[in-house]
Amino acid sequence: MSSWAGQTAGQIAAAVRAKTVTPREVAEEHLARIELLDARVGAFRRIRAREALAEAEALATHPDLARLPLAGVPVAVKDNLPVRGESTRNGSAATPDTPAAEDHPTVARLRAAGAIVVGLTNVPELCVFGTTDGVHGTARNPWDTSRTAGGSSGGSAAAVAAGMVPLALGNDGMGSLRIPAANCGVLGFKPGDGVVPRELGGGWFGLSENGPLATTVADARLMLSVLSGAPQRPAAGTDRLRIAVSVRSPLAGVPVTKAWRTAALEAGKALTGAGHQVEDADPPYPLWLGASALAHWTAGTHVDARALDRTRLARRTRTHAALGRRSLARVERGEGRARLRTLLEPFFEDHDILLTPALARRGPAAAAWHERGWLRNVSANTRYSPLTPVWNLTGWPALSVPFGVLSSGLPCAVQLVAAPHREGELLDLATTLESLRPWRRHAPTP
Repeated sequence: MSSWAGQTAGQIAAAVRAKTVTPREVAEEHLARIELLDARVGAFRRIRAREALAEAEALATHPDLARLPLAGVPVAVKDNLPVRGESTRNGSAATPDTPAAEDHPTVARLRAAGAIVVGLTNVPELCVFGTTDGVHGTARNPWDTSRTAGGSSGGSAAAVAAGMVPLALGNDGMGSLRIPAANCGVLGFKPGDGVVPRELGGGWFGLSENGPLATTVADARLMLSVLSGAPQRPAAGTDRLRIAVSVRSPLAGVPVTKAWRTAALEAGKALTGAGHQVEDADPPYPLWLGASALAHWTAGTHVDARALDRTRLARRTRTHAALGRRSLARVERGEGRARLRTLLEPFFEDHDILLTPALARRGPAAAAWHERGWLRNVSANTRYSPLTPVWNLTGWPALSVPFGVLSSGLPCAVQLVAAPHREGELLDLATTLESLRPWRRHAPTP
């Protein structure tokens, strides 16, 4: 690994501000790593080598370089967010290959902070499923390329885990940051409602939030501060938090395998040793949660697909969108989400943080899931990721944190959840876990 590819965003930005290294040198080393690894990993749909180097050269002449929090930091952007001058394909053959006139607000904030966009990352079609494959490529887990990187921010998570970029931008409508983060051994943070500018068009009725993927809590905190436009709050002290540990699946009939249950229980024990008040406690998940999640999931796809040529969509996407038409009116009323929040709010009055497994089992094989039937896709997604969608329905912040390793050698992870406006406490607790159980920041280089 070269001297800058593999460093944290904080280290790179500090060095660029101090003029120890130029933005171009940093960009060149990361682009070289992408060229070395991405044929195997499949993180990127579009690599912006020429454009990134030109933007790095321009950044070097910035009149106030010392004030840029992400000075010269290479970032990757999920290919459902507009990047000026680039098409936004959203994983589909049905989307237009037309350059965007403007950056999405989150991309604009990253660039204003000094970041260099080196490429657009692969997603499943319309960002629907938890495996990233389709007409534009397959994103694989850098720890084991026979397994999926997850989805829908699979390319972004794979790029960070492989050390191709220190930070990536993704979004999360049913777990699409946390699922690939857990698969690939990085942090994936879905902020709460209203913290970060949302996707254009409403983002699945407000379920989807844009957020960071990073290898350290400090980098995740730094990127979130830029995305939110709020001053970065340093890690707080060791206030005693009331933590509930739950290893129960929110979806009836979907079990959590032993390895993932054990990770959550061990994390709880570690936090007890750190002085927190930890107890086993399950949120009162309703039996109708799965039906509500499916209704929102399909209705969001219906809205995203209505202006597209259906004949150019994959069969699983067409089926998903067609089912969503039936539940659209009910979803638009928002009654199910309000009812769910009412049920769960008392639990978070008694507990500051909920700790769960991030996934129920390891990610599926990296395969042509987009060529398989709808039911097979939904079944595979539900079996391995039943723990994430509930927190999109509530609109509350949730964070996937690496914790331990599976017997296969793949990373394991836990999920931290809090009530609204407690993003800082989630990051503080993640910092504690990072100090207690440090994780390997990148997959081994082949």
